Amino acid sequence: MSQSAAHDPVPDAGRRLGAATLLGTLGIVYGDIGTSPLYAFKEAVRAASQGGAPTPVAVTGAVSLILWSLILVVSLKYAVLILRADNRGEGGIVAMLALLGARHARPGSRQALLLVVGLVGAALLYGDGTITPAISVLSAVEGLKVDAPALDRFVVPIALVILVGLFFVQSRGVAFIGRIFGPVMLLWFVVLAALGIGGILQAPQILTAVNPLRAVEFTAHAGLHVGFAMLGAAFLAVTGGEAMYADLGHFGARAIRIAWFAVVLPALVIHYFGQGAILLVDPGAAENPFYRLAPAWGHYPLIGLATLAAVIASQAVISGVFSLTRQSIQLGFLPPLRIVHTAPDEQGQIYVPLVNWLLAAATLSAVLIFRSSDALAGAYGIAVSLLMAITTLLAGLVARKWGYALPLVLAVNGLFLAVDLTFLAANSVKLFEGGWFPLVLAGVVAFLMLTWRKGNACLEEARIAIRPPESRFLESLREAPPTMLPGNAAFLSSATEGIPLPLMRFVERLGARHARILIVTALFEDRPTVPAEKRAAVSEIAPDIRRVVLRYGFMQSASVPEGLACAVRAGLLPEAFTEDLTVFVGHETIIPVSDRRGMSDWREAVFAVMKNNAERTGAHFCVPARQVIEIGTEIEI
Repeated sequence: MSQSAAHDPVPDAGRRLGAATLLGTLGIVYGDIGTSPLYAFKEAVRAASQGGAPTPVAVTGAVSLILWSLILVVSLKYAVLILRADNRGEGGIVAMLALLGARHARPGSRQALLLVVGLVGAALLYGDGTITPAISVLSAVEGLKVDAPALDRFVVPIALVILVGLFFVQSRGVAFIGRIFGPVMLLWFVVLAALGIGGILQAPQILTAVNPLRAVEFTAHAGLHVGFAMLGAAFLAVTGGEAMYADLGHFGARAIRIAWFAVVLPALVIHYFGQGAILLVDPGAAENPFYRLAPAWGHYPLIGLATLAAVIASQAVISGVFSLTRQSIQLGFLPPLRIVHTAPDEQGQIYVPLVNWLLAAATLSAVLIFRSSDALAGAYGIAVSLLMAITTLLAGLVARKWGYALPLVLAVNGLFLAVDLTFLAANSVKLFEGGWFPLVLAGVVAFLMLTWRKGNACLEEARIAIRPPESRFLESLREAPPTMLPGNAAFLSSATEGIPLPLMRFVERLGARHARILIVTALFEDRPTVPAEKRAAVSEIAPDIRRVVLRYGFMQSASVPEGLACAVRAGLLPEAFTEDLTVFVGHETIIPVSDRRGMSDWREAVFAVMKNNAERTGAHFCVPARQVIEIGTEIEI
């Protein structure tokens, strides 16, 4: 298989690349990694110095390690390699799973193992979404202590107020905030570079950190424990790099690469060198080198700008979690949840109330548990480094699927995987310092995802056992013709064959049927979008009974009214079938049964709770409430 035949991405040349796109990229993609200077270098130097005064060798080694981490992990791995692993222009670990076809894996197969690994990676993003807002906002507000140490006790309350306000405004949408993301982040990166240049001019010898041997020599001579601690702390400078891949579909690889190499990378490198330089001049600045780099008159304006940048970084992560949740729901990894579209003309601007408040509870808990950015740094890194390792592994499998030679994949992806595993090992020492927090959150999410998928498989087996075939249903209609009711009926079904249980129950118990019947199934494909002209496929079961299969991408929301309208416009379905339409949906109550094979009793109970509390089927498929009639069914699994 040739590479060109295997990989048919959306061409980047088809995207408009203007100032607005580049500004949007700065605001959305680079908010997280852009606020890393608030805490990353401080933690790296503290780890290298073991709490004492930093030595010039430790400072230079920390700067060198951060520089080459940015080059290897973000520039080469993400910007050059991972951005190529797109699913028709979309990125992110869920899009990669769809590309690999893992969701259709048979139990016990290699694909099933990949699915578990991928879902763990997706779940880790929820842990990242909890820690990023907490550490970013805390780090920004801690600038108050530089000039007024007495304000220390107000840092946590102020951070809590900012975060509560951030989560409260999610329901209003981010259109207004989104318009200022780019310009504010551009100003942020300009300020970072300006502060860095000022620091470098005070101690130009910091430029020797360009030599990677500075980092190698320090880690080699400092001892394994100190070297690992500094590696784990330096990794904080590259957290947020995964947003480049997750937001690929919004801006395209070209805009993401240009913004990184032209603006973000130079600004970050200059700034980290500036922080290192100020410590060479004044080792006492290690307490907060970011704010000590600024002149005294600029501290409070810088606190305001840093807080705004932290809010932007947090907003980008929260929006990413919403998007990930929707993708997971469409691909069958999470139960249907209420999703609110906050901008009618922007499909990507969504709000998921349940996820928002669960994320808020976890983030506020993190602030209250750890109470400082220094303590939170121990919780940060381990989940992200594991996610990066999983992304590298899956990207290698995508490359093999596209026909790249195995030796090339092993050489390239193997090198980056070795780097990822080194950082993961370094961060693993932080497990008991707080690293357990995002891992516990990720473990809960991964468990729920796997339970939902397994439970749905068991549920479909139970449906098949009691779902009558079409031939038997049609024969029963001929043998005992039911009473004809006025109007038309649509019955929603999860399968593309057989008769849905609500239709069978309706005819059996009432002895009646509607003059025209539609059996409608909505399917989500392993691609981001399905064009409207390919939305519907219609087949005739009987002259007055039609089956309609609607297909959507995992980045789209399914709408039965819209899908039926597409079928009518395409001439596939007579308009008479959609007039005066009543939509019947099944309301399934799950009954866990201990003597059936499937999941363990307690997992079946968890699945039953998830299923019985999921969003109503009619609402999930955008059917107006006045048209919906639910028919209850108890199903044992």
